Amino acid sequence: MSFSVPGYSPSFKKPPETLRLRRKRVRSLGADLSPREWLEPAPRRAALAAGLPLRPFPAAAGRGGSPGTAGRNPFACLDNRPRAAAEPSEVPPSDQQQAPGPFSDSNRENDLVWGEKFSERTAVTELFQPSHRSLSKSDIPSSQSTELPADWSIKTRLLFTSSQPFTWADHLKAQEEAQGVIQHCRAKEVTLPQSIQDPKHSTELRCAFQQSLIYWLHPAFPWLPLFPRIGADRKMSGRTSPWSDDETLQHVLMSDWSVSFTSLYNLLKTKLCPYFYICTYQFTVLFRAAGLAGSDVITALISPTTRGIREAMKNEGIEFSLPLIRESGHEKKKTSGTSLEHGEEQAISDEDEEESFSWLEEIGVQDKIKKPDILSIKLRREKQEVQMDHRAESVVLVKGTNTFTLLNFLINCKSLIATSGPQAGLPPTLLSPVAFRGATMQMLKARSVNVKTQALSGYKDQFSLEITGPVMPHSLYSVTTLLTSSQNGSFSAGLYTHEPTTVFNICPPMDQVLDKETLREELANCGLPLKTLDQLSQTPVLGKSSLRNVEMSDYVYDWKS
Repeated sequence: MSFSVPGYSPSFKKPPETLRLRRKRVRSLGADLSPREWLEPAPRRAALAAGLPLRPFPAAAGRGGSPGTAGRNPFACLDNRPRAAAEPSEVPPSDQQQAPGPFSDSNRENDLVWGEKFSERTAVTELFQPSHRSLSKSDIPSSQSTELPADWSIKTRLLFTSSQPFTWADHLKAQEEAQGVIQHCRAKEVTLPQSIQDPKHSTELRCAFQQSLIYWLHPAFPWLPLFPRIGADRKMSGRTSPWSDDETLQHVLMSDWSVSFTSLYNLLKTKLCPYFYICTYQFTVLFRAAGLAGSDVITALISPTTRGIREAMKNEGIEFSLPLIRESGHEKKKTSGTSLEHGEEQAISDEDEEESFSWLEEIGVQDKIKKPDILSIKLRREKQEVQMDHRAESVVLVKGTNTFTLLNFLINCKSLIATSGPQAGLPPTLLSPVAFRGATMQMLKARSVNVKTQALSGYKDQFSLEITGPVMPHSLYSVTTLLTSSQNGSFSAGLYTHEPTTVFNICPPMDQVLDKETLREELANCGLPLKTLDQLSQTPVLGKSSLRNVEMSDYVYDWKS
């Protein structure tokens, strides 16, 4: 007959083996044992002999045990969790230990079993401390302000939640949709009250919402998802692509794309376009007009890059820098894009080598240590350059007139287009907040959902608004500004970022502080409302991170990145 002891495990033996040992010991010691000890397993008897406090054996209560403990439920409160070492032990006084309840001894027994293994578990859990520490709230930068910082990353999805409905964002009338398009094309500034009592019947709010969802795209193929392009092979697989094997069609598409790209750059140069993105299957490029992000010249950020792309840019004479890499003087000369003669480069390498080992002569051990040769030094530097490929640290910054050289480089770069796979022969995607030659007007997809969530007093209504598509910085600012009025200054948002563009929030080196009024005059015709322009003119503060969570309460933002 087998007996179960809750919370007790005899050395993790298999049940048949345990029962066999019990029967063998009972037969050998049956004559010397009392009826009560007959029912006790050998490990339990050894624990009792050592003075360990254990709960009475369950069968003993049913067979001659005290009637007071027979009717108690041993499973009413079972706590098998390990106790921390800092917690005070809950040991009853000595006068109460003689009459223990059915769970107090069980918990002590469980503590003994867990206590033996808890030190081993803590040693294992300490290995995972850094990962948990990186997710703690204290390490996540956050801030409270009446306005959000500028976020230059592209969002793929916005999810807003609020205690008030978003029904005003659904089923726009034909007149409201047309008015929103006109307001977008004319960059009309919309001023809304701080709080809207009836958002569903507010025509101004609905037109402004339509205006904030518009963006411009090239090329446009309705059956193909053209954003994001990095890692999009799975989404594009199986789609019709007639240009993949037709070189003539590829040439036509690339020629048309070059015209659109040149048109966008000319608009940017004349400050009629604030910024635009180029999304390829390998990297993403952000062009910004002079005056945005605290820079007084045109800037272009490329991320992520590889050593091959950087070498090709150097060969074309493009001067660039790596903002996230602390470069030495020699590395700055090399990344400047100017080609050095072999003799000059050799002289620089020799000079650096002499400076590196000059301290050995000071201590008099220069003859005992073998100096590395030029080839090993060069291989070490190349290894460091390759290690940062496809990382945030590989971001490249191009400024001023070098952006025009970058324009020609991208148009003639053969590696800009994939040669195999679902994206073969497909030109990169151009995204812009304003119209340009060959562009197609597109709309971000928005839908509202009402759900029931569990609360303390039952269920309550939870309303959400989901926006999907390439959400650019101006759209993010416009939508959050509209929700401030429509939701009475109370909502929360989850922002999903296209990770390769997160690093676009780094602060470029600034030569001078720009005047706000001068910027407004110069960029007045860039196609953005003045409030949006003021926000994007701020110096980036997010660094290598981007906005992830935004919560507004009483018209005050609390954001985390």
